[in-house]
Amino acid sequence: MADPKGFLTTPREEWPRRPAGERVRDWSEVYVPGALLPIVGEQADRCMDCGIPFCHDACPLGNLIPEWNDLVARSDWRVASERLHATNNFPEFTGRLCPAPCEAGCVLAINQPAVTIKNVECAIADKAWEEGFTPPCPPDRLSGRTVAVIGSGPTGLAAAQQLTRAGHTVAVYERDDRIGGLLRYGIPEFKMEKHHLERRIDQMRAEGTKFRTSTTVGRDVAAAELCARYDAVVIATGATAWRELAVPGRELAGIHQAMEYLPLANRVCEGDLESSPLTAAGKHVVIVGGGDTGADCLGTAVRERAASVTQLDIYAQPGSVRDETAEPWPTYPRLYRLSAAHEEARDLRSAPAADADARLFAASTLRFTGDAEGHVRALHLVGVDAGRRPLPGTERSLPADLVLLALGFSGPDLKDGLVEGLGLALEPRGTIARDRGFATNVPGVFAAGDAARGQSLIVWAIAEGRAVAAAVDRHLSGGSTRLPAPVGPYDRPMTA
Repeated sequence: MADPKGFLTTPREEWPRRPAGERVRDWSEVYVPGALLPIVGEQADRCMDCGIPFCHDACPLGNLIPEWNDLVARSDWRVASERLHATNNFPEFTGRLCPAPCEAGCVLAINQPAVTIKNVECAIADKAWEEGFTPPCPPDRLSGRTVAVIGSGPTGLAAAQQLTRAGHTVAVYERDDRIGGLLRYGIPEFKMEKHHLERRIDQMRAEGTKFRTSTTVGRDVAAAELCARYDAVVIATGATAWRELAVPGRELAGIHQAMEYLPLANRVCEGDLESSPLTAAGKHVVIVGGGDTGADCLGTAVRERAASVTQLDIYAQPGSVRDETAEPWPTYPRLYRLSAAHEEARDLRSAPAADADARLFAASTLRFTGDAEGHVRALHLVGVDAGRRPLPGTERSLPADLVLLALGFSGPDLKDGLVEGLGLALEPRGTIARDRGFATNVPGVFAAGDAARGQSLIVWAIAEGRAVAAAVDRHLSGGSTRLPAPVGPYDRPMTA
């Protein structure tokens, strides 16, 4: 540790955001450009270099956090980048998108604000690109073995990069017209500008990874045919089967899934569309679901100039301090957190009916009602207790011209023909079954990421991509691998 007293003398300071009224007028990232590097060295100095760094265990990637904190504090950016990339293929993604379970596991967080690990990570990644510390790493020799990776989200990209660098010939199949999966069309531009994704794809191409876009395996290419053409197949399609809301009025026009809405806004940013056919402009918007996807819809609707936008969360409003009995350190606690989108809605008063920022807590949807043309016009809700039981006398309605369902995902999409075409076994909850080596019931076919784990965080997705790459490399090489496997298929986040 560069400064043994840094955690005592330096308060936590985060990357500042641009004023809400300014940033909602564009789609650029919400942070003040250039404002992170001047503060990140002192923030890294707050790291105590603990004898037992619980931040390692809190992060499924096993990031070497105290090591690169010390290197950043000493301004040794090149070595910091080497140590960061030793465990994480895409730190500029996680540094922007991960909710940072590592910070919840920071020892300093027992009685002080945690080290800004996520900000330090992002600073290292951006500095590495700026200084040219991330050149392509093509393999010294080719193995002669071939691998198909189905899906180009963080799991598929991580698996493909690891396997390419190990010397295998890898082709990534993506059903959309561009590479990136949810990183491309699910994550709004204001959370991560897509040039971060493009330069990683360029790096992977230079290393030898092949990409096949606009190709749905199971429809455009028979799944069995793919298995016959490659020595191994990795399924990393994600959990794209969205959850429904079975209440009266669901059939009304104007009620859409979040992942029908968000990709269109991203396509506007990509230049594919002049405006979204599902734009929130001038509409009263209600988002059902209190998670990150709902917050992404919120920030998007605010930028599209919605007349009002309210987010419903079925859980009660959490407190601002960790409940040490229910969620003791170092688990990730459920706290009241103010995302950039919620901050914007609060400051701009976008949701006049909300309890706090844009959210109505402990609220459950009863039904939708519409006009004579069959278009939704109101959402009727009721307050609920901790057991999600309706509370008498709490029924109310909200004006709603556009309703967005952000209720999460249950597993892979079974309609594309991949699961059926290969005869893959499924778990009772609808995810792809696999053994302790990530192998499915079909020889040579492996499954990783949300398609097998279920909906999870980006750090778990990348960790699974790295781990399945090790399993595939072992399979292809006859029993050994030098690739790291940070997680097993049955590993789970720390909980009380």
